[in-house]
Amino acid sequence: MMHKKYFSIKVTSIILLFCNVIWTIRLCFVSQHLSNLQTLTNRNATLLNGNRRMTLNAAAAGVNSPYGDSKQTLAAAQHLTSSQLLAEQVKSLNSLESFSLAFQNLSLNLGRWDNQRLYKLFDFALVGDNYEESSADSLICLATQTSVERLHSLAEVAKQFQGPISIAVFVAGNDEFTILQYYVTYLRLCFDFIRSNVTFHLAYPRERRPQHETADAYKLLQMFDCRYPLKTFLKISQLRTSETKRWRLRNLYPQNHLRNFARKGCQTKYVFLTDVDIIPSANIVPLLNEFLATASARCSSGLCAYVIPTLEIDERVRFPSHKSELLRLIKRGLARPFHEKVFIYNQFATNFSSWLANTQTDDRISISHQVTNYEFFYEPFYVALDNAPPHDERFVGYGFTRNSQVYEMYIAGYSFHVLTPVFTCHWGLQKKNNARPSWREQQNTINSKRFEIFKKEIFARYKHPPIKQLFKTRT
Repeated sequence: MMHKKYFSIKVTSIILLFCNVIWTIRLCFVSQHLSNLQTLTNRNATLLNGNRRMTLNAAAAGVNSPYGDSKQTLAAAQHLTSSQLLAEQVKSLNSLESFSLAFQNLSLNLGRWDNQRLYKLFDFALVGDNYEESSADSLICLATQTSVERLHSLAEVAKQFQGPISIAVFVAGNDEFTILQYYVTYLRLCFDFIRSNVTFHLAYPRERRPQHETADAYKLLQMFDCRYPLKTFLKISQLRTSETKRWRLRNLYPQNHLRNFARKGCQTKYVFLTDVDIIPSANIVPLLNEFLATASARCSSGLCAYVIPTLEIDERVRFPSHKSELLRLIKRGLARPFHEKVFIYNQFATNFSSWLANTQTDDRISISHQVTNYEFFYEPFYVALDNAPPHDERFVGYGFTRNSQVYEMYIAGYSFHVLTPVFTCHWGLQKKNNARPSWREQQNTINSKRFEIFKKEIFARYKHPPIKQLFKTRT
């Protein structure tokens, strides 16, 4: 009897001991999990600060371009945001319930058609978190357009222009729409200034309606690297099929549709209309707002366009922070007027000699000089009231797209005033021996014939002498 009782007590003790061990292990596991969470938070905070320091140190050491590797944004690591820290935590904890792709709730059936029913347009497909507020607080909005393959430039544009940006994006089918969804998701996660200020509008061709695709969020987040916008884009762009590439070669890019589309997405009094690979100088938004606040006193007619000079810069240099730095690059042969070697008429009337000679300080915008030698083919990037003539949408593809609109402005009585010290830059020193593809020359020839009709219409509308009396041919 005593033996049985002793045995029962022993078994009970063993069971209690085993339960105690299990409970201790569970407590240790929970403690370790909480410790891991804290370590993750600390690591992400260190990652944020460390990447900022790393980028600043690289800049001080003379990184070859504003994109530390293959033109990646110099300051990208400075702008790792709380959203990126959240993305790191989501990946680590494998908790993806709240993750959503850009444009996920956009109905691709409910856009509006352009006038010829060639393209379906989606106004305000994705609105920046502070776009309405920043538009109300600003006189100026940047309007730009792009195809999917150039979208990576937006990171640098938005970093430089920290005000409202309206961008129209052209997508041709499922794969390009998927690339757009993934990359815009990345941009908004990584860069506060894009999530806050940039509003996206979409367009697709009638015969290539895209569809929403599902995404493996965990694998997608692993592709994102906030330090390198271009590298991230190149990874995502591998989803683009050879069939889509062939279609793009056979079909026209509707850049004037997109320019008008982006411009009308702006909510401000003045619009700065650019191409997506044209990068503004630093601090340009407050400088323009200060200048434009008194612009109406200088231009009672309202028919004034304020030209912001555009130059091309060597990809080996850092983006110039001020005009004085840009002047030093020009002296070293590392920067020059845009298209100077390829097609001088493109920017010649800006008169860069006068602009370069104006060495005013960098703290306020003023008018350097007025354009007095307008010539056809002049196509500056300018700031103007939103009542400027639209871009004629008959010019599809390449050739006569921008210069035809500037021509109409000139005939309508606009004057062009060159601003200093602000500027814009395009990466790469272009060479004349870089032959353009035959398809582009064919589009240019077709649009030149359309321009003959356009020219007669402008003459009838404004009662102005025909174009042959308005520009001189250089030899």
